[in-house]
Amino acid sequence: MWAPWRSTYVGRESAGEYEKPQGCPFCRLPASGDDRAALIVHRGEHAFVIMNLYPYNNGHLMVVPFAHLDDLRSLGPSVLAEMTDLIGRAEDALDDAIGPEGFNIGINQGRAAGAGIADHLHAHVVPRWIGDTNFMPAVNDTRVIPQHLLETYDLLCERFRT
Repeated sequence: MWAPWRSTYVGRESAGEYEKPQGCPFCRLPASGDDRAALIVHRGEHAFVIMNLYPYNNGHLMVVPFAHLDDLRSLGPSVLAEMTDLIGRAEDALDDAIGPEGFNIGINQGRAAGAGIADHLHAHVVPRWIGDTNFMPAVNDTRVIPQHLLETYDLLCERFRT
């Protein structure tokens, strides 16, 4: 297993040196001004595409509206249309960059539905490969991601520019 990006949090958090940022990450990160550090691979008018800092699989993306809303029914037609378009563009970029054999695409709306960030709606685009599930998640509650997040970031940004 190799997850070098986690060392920033694991060592400092256990030593009491890391303080989790306050507020909604989906509001804070786009406002930071540093898309690479925030892992934002594309910005649209109403929504953006961001890599999951704790991915289920290599290339795990999320499509997030800029509006801080927690319910799909709260989004207007233009936001929904752009999110749908960005989900398709995310699939295209992932196909070209890392060649998955399929995708899980979905929205977990509300904490009871499994939303880790329940107060800001977002859609997951998770690349999948045949045989990508193994004993690691079941036995060790750990995922094996074979590529550094920033390496994947660079590949995906290149695809979104085209």
